[in-house]
Amino acid sequence: MKAASEGNKKSTRRFFKKLGREKHDRIFAIMLLLPAIIVVGFTTFFPIAKSVIMSFFNYKLKANADYYWNDFLNYKELFQEGEIFTAIGTTFKFMIITVALIFVIGLILSNILNKDVKGRAVLRSVVLLPWIIPTIVTGLLWMWIFQPQYGVLNYLLMKLNIISDPINWVASMKYALYSVVTASVWRQIPFITIMLLAGMQGIPSDLYEAATIDGANSRQCFFKVTLPMLSNVIKSTLLISIITNFKQFPLFWIMTGGGPVNKTTTLAIMTYKNSFVNLNFGKGAAVSTIWLIILIVFSAVYNKAFKTARD
Repeated sequence: MKAASEGNKKSTRRFFKKLGREKHDRIFAIMLLLPAIIVVGFTTFFPIAKSVIMSFFNYKLKANADYYWNDFLNYKELFQEGEIFTAIGTTFKFMIITVALIFVIGLILSNILNKDVKGRAVLRSVVLLPWIIPTIVTGLLWMWIFQPQYGVLNYLLMKLNIISDPINWVASMKYALYSVVTASVWRQIPFITIMLLAGMQGIPSDLYEAATIDGANSRQCFFKVTLPMLSNVIKSTLLISIITNFKQFPLFWIMTGGGPVNKTTTLAIMTYKNSFVNLNFGKGAAVSTIWLIILIVFSAVYNKAFKTARD
């Protein structure tokens, strides 16, 4: 009995010693993470919280403008004016078209670069070039290409007798949005290509050998081996691309400024115009809050749909 009692005491001491060590390790881990948490809190969560709170205030940077709580008046005005619905539609249209194009083109390019083709190293370097160029420079470059009088695009199309008169692409009600889409696709293709290429190079060659032995051709290998093995890479890459294009601002502001007649006004442009052009920070904050909620909900639905598709 005495020996059993001593054994129980030793076990208890070991348990509490282990518990104390685990608690110490946990506290130490929190202390290591605390500086990063504080920085992220002040640079990310604090501005978001302040913006959401500001959306419920009358906050106009104008003479004799009072700063006061106005409940949901900013949101009410946005929905009554109706421009917010157009901006949401334009944002989604731009995002869906751009993400679809860069994914398809990136998948084709990454599949080519993954093969043992001649000049593969040079091709990889060339593919990266648009990603190296700053977004502002990209916008200016494509504005020059789309320029109606001396732009390269109109010159080529007229030489080929495809069009008879110059088209003002970025000022056209019909083509303005697609002009920005073109510039955005060109800018983002390298990112998605490199991400997918990295995923492809991580697929074991044994899987392809086994599929070939079973009689699969190159097309079947791509759809039955490559794509399923890339599912996690595709999920994360598409989500990053969705968020990037959902909040695209520089290309729109440089190329179209939200025009013509608000035809290319997205949520990002609308936020900027309300805040820094009209100096109505309360209304601008309301737009950004709606924008944030839509993005969070869309991302959650996307993750849920992707998980369901995999299961």
